[in-house]
Amino acid sequence: MANASGFLTPSVPSLKTKIQPSTGISRSGFCFYRRVVCSSSIEGAEKHVSPSESRIPKLVSKGCKLVGSGSAVPSLSVSNDDLSKIVDTSDEWISVRTGIQNRRVISGKESLKNLAVEAARKALEMADADPNDLDLILMCTSTPEDIFGAAPQIQRELGCKKSPLAYDITAACSGFVLGLVSAACHIRGGGFRNVLVIGADGLSRFIDWTDRGTCILFGDAAGAVLVQACDAEEDGLLSFDMHSDGEGGRHLGAPMSDDKTKELLGSNGSVLDFPPKRSSYSCIQMNGQEVFRFAVRCVPQSLESAFEKAGLASSSVDWLLLHQANQRIIDAVATRLDFPQEKVISNLANYGNTSAASIPLALDEAVRSGKVKPGHTIATAGFGAGLTWGSAIIRWG
Repeated sequence: MANASGFLTPSVPSLKTKIQPSTGISRSGFCFYRRVVCSSSIEGAEKHVSPSESRIPKLVSKGCKLVGSGSAVPSLSVSNDDLSKIVDTSDEWISVRTGIQNRRVISGKESLKNLAVEAARKALEMADADPNDLDLILMCTSTPEDIFGAAPQIQRELGCKKSPLAYDITAACSGFVLGLVSAACHIRGGGFRNVLVIGADGLSRFIDWTDRGTCILFGDAAGAVLVQACDAEEDGLLSFDMHSDGEGGRHLGAPMSDDKTKELLGSNGSVLDFPPKRSSYSCIQMNGQEVFRFAVRCVPQSLESAFEKAGLASSSVDWLLLHQANQRIIDAVATRLDFPQEKVISNLANYGNTSAASIPLALDEAVRSGKVKPGHTIATAGFGAGLTWGSAIIRWG
């Protein structure tokens, strides 16, 4: 028979379970279980079944904190003047409209995987942690170099000997924020202690370098943060707010497209509809005006919701760190939330839009420069293709 939770339970013998929880629900939406007492017995039997034997998880109050950061960028720097030699644009035109002056592009023997590994190692080093301490690796990327994902390969390159779980999260420019929230869920609800969250993207491989509307915007990079379990009182993820809207996906994407070199005969020998033709992803397609409207409308709303859940006023937060997409978007959101420019973290001018890497890259630079100090609170938000967007209020250290 099925119980109220939807799980199937046997009718004979019946299992009686007494659960006496002491629970509290935080403003961020997480449930903190401070004490769960489980006792199970089977009718007609005297044997006592322990909590582990009954398969009922024992949940304890846990928080999570950000304890280490790292980043890596390709060696090749492409300036606005460099782009003006291949498309009809200029340094002034790009700078005024986007705030971008340079971007880094993967070249030669460089790879996104190696950038991610370098960023991860730096984060572990800052946290004084060993790869074998890791319980989980989350690779937030939309551009893996293997269609089946990159996280297990990063696990291998780091030399993790305990085979920790590793998987990819695909949420474009919102990926890193979703990764942070996922890490917190694994720690608070799954008993994980050390979760490595990596944001890395190589969008330069999906750019039409003859389209000045998109080629001026994007760059490649990787950033990483180690999220570690702690007592609930030290919790570093104060609140979050996340959304998606598939209806807006038409404004920003890189959809799969068929190889149309032959109308009837596909490149892999297909005739008509079967076998399927070999497909590849198109270059990034973006309606810039619609994406701008979406960002300046939805991001402030999401952050205001996160402030409310955390019980904080925006004026009490030390830093605003947004996905580095366009300086006009960053300025508009800061103005809407009454954040002074001196409290806004931005490195967009040097790297352009690096998608899932942009927030951890900027955070790492701010931490290593001494701008962000232990105990500082940061309002962060990612937004982009999907459409997806999300915000989180975090405390560093």
